[in-house]
Amino acid sequence: FAMTLIQDGNQIESKMVQTGILDTFIPKDWAEANGTTPEEYQGYLPLQTLNKIFMYNNTGSKSYDNCWDFVAEGEHGLFMDIDSEIVGKNFLYMLTRDDYAAMLKEAFDALSAEEQAYFQPTINEMASEAESLGLGENGKYALAWIKLWVGSYNAQTDDGPICNTLVDQSATDQFGLIVYSKLRSVEESASVSKNNITVAAYNDGYTGMGGFGYCHYLFVTDNSPLPWTACAFIAYMTCTADGFSAWGKDIGGYSSNPEVAAENEAIYHHETGGMAEDGTTVEYAALNDHGYDWWTNEGKLVLEDPEYCASVSFTVGSWIEMLDKYSAG
Repeated sequence: FAMTLIQDGNQIESKMVQTGILDTFIPKDWAEANGTTPEEYQGYLPLQTLNKIFMYNNTGSKSYDNCWDFVAEGEHGLFMDIDSEIVGKNFLYMLTRDDYAAMLKEAFDALSAEEQAYFQPTINEMASEAESLGLGENGKYALAWIKLWVGSYNAQTDDGPICNTLVDQSATDQFGLIVYSKLRSVEESASVSKNNITVAAYNDGYTGMGGFGYCHYLFVTDNSPLPWTACAFIAYMTCTADGFSAWGKDIGGYSSNPEVAAENEAIYHHETGGMAEDGTTVEYAALNDHGYDWWTNEGKLVLEDPEYCASVSFTVGSWIEMLDKYSAG
């Protein structure tokens, strides 16, 4: 193979970069668009950031205004099993980093006293676990959320079927954590609509993380038979809107090149409407993608950091594996 487009920062770091299988190429134009040079840039080359976000069926009376609501008593979110898609584990790993653990603590503090009382025993139970795993002062909040999530989510094999379930009227009060772009492929019918979905983070007053962000990375293989062709192709995908167009039409996918991202936004991301069965135009609020800057700030996406994931994959990872086995049992 001459090059690869690949996800899962943890395994890329530990199994493919540290072992010398993959080499990073940074196009000059891409680096300059990001205010740096290929020599100064630290990290891998991301083609794009994708987001998996919390969304729920709004045909009932239930709403979610805090990320702890997703692990409350009786909740069972639809989620690709962490053994089916490994980036789901990276999401859980990242929650234990000090800044994201602090975010979970802040969201917990915003809960009512009654809601806090439900979670407090689990948080207290996780204090010693967090200490033994070498986590920071808020690590117990991260471990509590992870434990409750792993023990409650409804494991699925793919985001597509999850999306198809959530947009149906019959899915009243169900929610999921899925790739945002899946909403694009929903076909309207009498019982199915993109208007049956609410993006949790878009609710006024929503507190805490709105989802998980991870990258698709581009590498040249160390033994590439066509290294210069691979580099040219990589530059085309990351430095031109035309090269990014295969992914550009999707909501929830953001070019890592700010110039390409701006051009792409102008071309695609204003399309929030569609045609109803009777020929009238319908606006779909869930398709109003607020953009990368919003999601990483107000939306509080938990962003994958390959080096951090690799550093805790044995400690926190082993702990999660035990939770997963216990939950499955």
